Amino acid sequence: MIQIFGDDAGDLSADWVGVVARADCGSRVLIALAGEAVPAGFPSPAEEYLEKTLDLNEYLVPRPESTFFVRVCGDSMIGAAIHHDDLLLVDRSRTPRSGDVVIACVDGEFTVKRLRKTETGLELAPENPDYPPLALTEDTDFQVWGVVQHVIHKV
Repeated sequence: MIQIFGDDAGDLSADWVGVVARADCGSRVLIALAGEAVPAGFPSPAEEYLEKTLDLNEYLVPRPESTFFVRVCGDSMIGAAIHHDDLLLVDRSRTPRSGDVVIACVDGEFTVKRLRKTETGLELAPENPDYPPLALTEDTDFQVWGVVQHVIHKV
């Protein structure tokens, strides 16, 4: 049975995601935002360019009631800049489209993959050539749990 909430193939044992927390926008932390873009490699005294503040809740989480954080385990999405231990912001209210990175539940297991519409149907595609795509059939117990909106990882 294929269920799509809000529209994805790979080795499901290689990647899994765990729910970390629901996005809580009750508290606000305002962070200074520079008024100009920063050129890479050009040093400048930043304080005189501060213009306003940036609320990360407002910027990253437009729909807190349907947004969750999940942590990634595995390397099948490294081509999409999603690495082991990254945090993903996932919106369950978004309708998935072909090309979106989604959190999917396949045969009872969660995975993060790119949803693709092919000539033969849907597939969940990894972003690592070491892993094959997973074709979704009518016999596959599948549902999209949410659409990935942002990736947070340490540099």
